[in-house]
Amino acid sequence: MSTLNVDALVGNTSANAITVRGEGSATTSLQQGLCKGWMNLTGTGTIAAKDSFNMSATTDHGTGAYTVSLGNDMNNNDWVVSGYAGVEGVTNGMIQLASTTGKTTALIRFNVWSGSEVQDSGEINIACHGDLA
Repeated sequence: MSTLNVDALVGNTSANAITVRGEGSATTSLQQGLCKGWMNLTGTGTIAAKDSFNMSATTDHGTGAYTVSLGNDMNNNDWVVSGYAGVEGVTNGMIQLASTTGKTTALIRFNVWSGSEVQDSGEINIACHGDLA
């Protein structure tokens, strides 16, 4: 087995044109396939990040309502948010953007739902995919 040790990868034809072979014969863009930010957050009591990448400040807006700021902004508002909330006593907690402005280039504002109620969650996992600015 070979080992490749490098500090940076730069595309041969352009700096952002690195592709990797995926399953079968398909190739994928390395930059497009990376998660651009994620956070595991405690959403009860004093909210705090347990672990994160490119997500920083958190704000508690009251029961089940939170904002997470990105360390490096996204290029536009068309990026994707995914997540899950572990609500005590409930099998599934759902994360929903707080409004049509709940996602900007710099932050995610969302609510955690348990059935028909907004509720605090002991564990919130959130990720973003798209183009960084």
